[in-house]
Amino acid sequence: MTHSNFFRPVALEHASRLVNHGPTVLVTSSDGTRRNLMAAAWSMPVEFTPPRIAIVIDKRTCTRELISASGAFAICIPGAELVDLTYAVGSASGRDLDKFARYDIEAKPGPKLGMPLIETGCAAWLECRLIPEPHTEDAYDTCFGEVVAAAADERVFANGRWSFTDENAALHTIHHLGGGNFVRASNAIQARPL
Repeated sequence: MTHSNFFRPVALEHASRLVNHGPTVLVTSSDGTRRNLMAAAWSMPVEFTPPRIAIVIDKRTCTRELISASGAFAICIPGAELVDLTYAVGSASGRDLDKFARYDIEAKPGPKLGMPLIETGCAAWLECRLIPEPHTEDAYDTCFGEVVAAAADERVFANGRWSFTDENAALHTIHHLGGGNFVRASNAIQARPL
């Protein structure tokens, strides 16, 4: 059974929670003829209504070229089972190879903008429309996007909340520490009122 059988839409008011805890993400892009995928460690929510995110993507990358051409991108949040793939796609350029074909990655078109979305092995995705900010993009390699659609695997994110358990460990988000070292989100602690 593929993970996509468990994906459910996420209310846009909860979309920021998908990246709020700082996971390493997979950024997908397409200009209609070419598509690419890269890993990114620096993304964050910046506004709730409408939901907006910021992500650092070097201006010299194939991904930035495709985002500039299409005005859109998607963020897919890999689970721990995709740690090797995440590191691999983050270590190769899309100018040199089609990473989807090379790594046999199944993607489906997004519901609003048609961006490639990965569900198998991922905990969630967000489809985003680029908010053009030329100065910030050029000076700081930071791109802003408005989330227009989002979905998550209900086994790990439901009712607007993450739930990391032993049963869904393969879908726990990953966090890059550098040099190919990652940690996965686990051992969640519930705060009690004081």
